[in-house]
Amino acid sequence: MSIVTVQLGQCGNQIGHEVFNAICSDVRGTHGLCSKKENESYHDACKERFFSEEEPEVPVARAVLVDMEPKVISQTLSIAARSGCWKYDDRSHFCQKQGSGNNWANGYSVHGPRHKEVIMNLVQKEAEKCDRLGGFFTIMSMAGGTGSGLGAFVTQCLRDAFPTSFILNHVIWPYGTGEVIVQNYNSVLTLSHLYQSSDALLVHENDVIHKICAQLMNIKQISFRDVNQVIAHQLGSVFQPTYTAEGGLHYSRNPLGDLMEALVPHPEFKMLGLRNIPQMPENSLAYSTFSWPGLVKHLRQMLIANAKMEEGIDWQVRPPPLGSFIASSHSTNKPLHFNTSIANLVILRGKDVHSVDLGSFRDPSLYTSWLNPQDAFNAWKTPRAFNKYEKSASLVSNSQFLLKPLDNVVGKAWNMFASKAYIHQYTKFGIEEEDFLDSFTALEQVISSYTTL
Repeated sequence: MSIVTVQLGQCGNQIGHEVFNAICSDVRGTHGLCSKKENESYHDACKERFFSEEEPEVPVARAVLVDMEPKVISQTLSIAARSGCWKYDDRSHFCQKQGSGNNWANGYSVHGPRHKEVIMNLVQKEAEKCDRLGGFFTIMSMAGGTGSGLGAFVTQCLRDAFPTSFILNHVIWPYGTGEVIVQNYNSVLTLSHLYQSSDALLVHENDVIHKICAQLMNIKQISFRDVNQVIAHQLGSVFQPTYTAEGGLHYSRNPLGDLMEALVPHPEFKMLGLRNIPQMPENSLAYSTFSWPGLVKHLRQMLIANAKMEEGIDWQVRPPPLGSFIASSHSTNKPLHFNTSIANLVILRGKDVHSVDLGSFRDPSLYTSWLNPQDAFNAWKTPRAFNKYEKSASLVSNSQFLLKPLDNVVGKAWNMFASKAYIHQYTKFGIEEEDFLDSFTALEQVISSYTTL
């Protein structure tokens, strides 16, 4: 089944370009570990998922690009076309001459309704090119105006127009130190609206990715492109084809559906986090060896200690004894801030993958008590290596990983709201104080639900 990617705003368009680059690079790579037939099967599954064959030799991304300013879209189209490996459809983009001024309300209440028809027509045309539509993958930021405000509006339109298709929103969490003075308002409004219309939110935190670039990739002067390439690598490690059944002979045909089935058992819990190991500079790969037991051990400890990267993991954190009471995440009684999970998905790619023991992820003490651990854990595997890593492991987790950042954002936004700071910037575009209060209420419920796991 095919995925239509909707790239929204500057951030969404730049990350989307890097995602298609990473996927194309992976498909074009040669992998001697696999038979010719298996490589062809992988290649075909990927192409159906992300590209259409409108022109001989050059795959065309199944994507719609939207921004209120033309510069980034123009650059994105040009760079992709020059690569010679893949391209965007020249007719599948929409831009205007004026942005949203980092104002969520401007994107949501003005640009959204004004341009709804032309944007949704582009989406409809892209969807009609698919023999079988699996769903939509939107890429957007939370901090600015277009990606967040227009992104939330477009997601609602997608839900109305395609009620039976899966929608996965990829959301970039802003730097904690602040990119935009009103970023916490924008974030609260974005998350609360997406929670109503999306099937799941896959979150990347800018601070975490920046740290990965500095400490694991050894990049001295980190650019947005460096950050975006790390995000794209992690996303590719999840969305490239895998066998979802043990000993499977066919690659999964419905990646978004399989992801939702594995990770979102209840509509109140939609926050997904992603970890991928190993990550290192390309020139270090030739001198590095990895064992599956080592990778699995690190990935499990990253999960339970809520470590976002493999350096600096707190190895003292242990699962609580089964049957013991776990207080809320804000309580000092909780064992060393143990990260309780609802559901986890481990994706393994590379050599000897079918011999890997993942029993440690089936430990019932890792999970909330209301879900059977057999249903809470899934593993996908493929013997085909990913982007030059002979062995790699990814973890997509529905857990308490985002509780603290979410609590911080809501708290900061509430403090600003209580003093009426910048509210007039939103009310002039039709977002009233009641809308803010509804958003705070919705996210307080999300925080409460995850806290009591």
